[in-house]
Amino acid sequence: DKTSMFPLLRRCCFPSSFRLQQFTGPSLLLCGKNVTTWTSLGLRPQRALCPPPLPTSPSLKAASVCATQLQALHTSLPTFKKKKPPESEAESQKPQGSLKDSPKPALYLSLAGLVPFVSVPLAMAIQGFYSPGLAFAQVTYGAATVSFLGGMRWGFALPENSPAKPDWLNLANSTVLPLLAWQALLFRNITEGAVMLVLALGVALHYDIGLLPTYPRWFKILRVLGTVVMVLSLLATLVLKLIFEDEGSEDTK
Repeated sequence: DKTSMFPLLRRCCFPSSFRLQQFTGPSLLLCGKNVTTWTSLGLRPQRALCPPPLPTSPSLKAASVCATQLQALHTSLPTFKKKKPPESEAESQKPQGSLKDSPKPALYLSLAGLVPFVSVPLAMAIQGFYSPGLAFAQVTYGAATVSFLGGMRWGFALPENSPAKPDWLNLANSTVLPLLAWQALLFRNITEGAVMLVLALGVALHYDIGLLPTYPRWFKILRVLGTVVMVLSLLATLVLKLIFEDEGSEDTK
C-alpha cells in the first residue's frame, strides 16, 4: 500500500529532520546533555539530539583570518617599566643630610653642651686675665664629655636590632676614650691635659665618622660641628694662658 509505505520511507531516509520537528523550543536549548524529551506523536521518551553545525562559507573563513592578522599587526609588545614609588616613599628614602633633619632635643642639647667650653675662654678674654680654676673646670668638663662619647657607643651596639654588633671593635674602642679622659685629669699642667683632650676628641670623631659609620648623617654633621667648637675652645684657653702669663711676667720685671 502506498499510504503505509510513505511514513516508513520518510523515517528511514530522513531520521534527523523528523526528530528535529518533534522538539519544542526549550528542549533545543538542552542539546548535548543527558536530557529526555517527549515527542508530540507518542508517549515514549526519546534522547535529545544536538543539531548538526551549520556549514561555514569560505568568505567567512577568509574574513576571520584577516581579522586575526590585523589584530596581530596592531598588537604591541608589552613594555616592562619600573613603577615609580609614591612621593611619600621617595621622600622617606632620601638620606637625612643636614642639621635641619636632626631631632630637636638632640640638636638643642648638643648646642647647650658646648656652652661650658665656649664660656671659659670668653670669660677670660672679657676679664683680661688667666684663671687656672676656670681652665681646670674646662678640662674636667671635657674629660666628662669624652667619656660620654665613648660610652654612647656601648648603648648603640647592645640592642638586638642595632646595625652595630657588640664585638671587640665597637666595645674595646669605646673604652679607649674614658682612659684618655682619665689621663688628661692626671696631668698637673693644664696645657698637657688640654692637649690630651684634643687628642681624645679627635679619636672619638674618627670612631663615629670613619671607623664605625653606622650613625645617621645628621648626627655625623653634629659631631663634626661639636668637635670643632670644643677643640677651638680648648686651644683658645691655651692661647690666652700663654698671652696673659707672658704679660704677667713682663709686669713683674
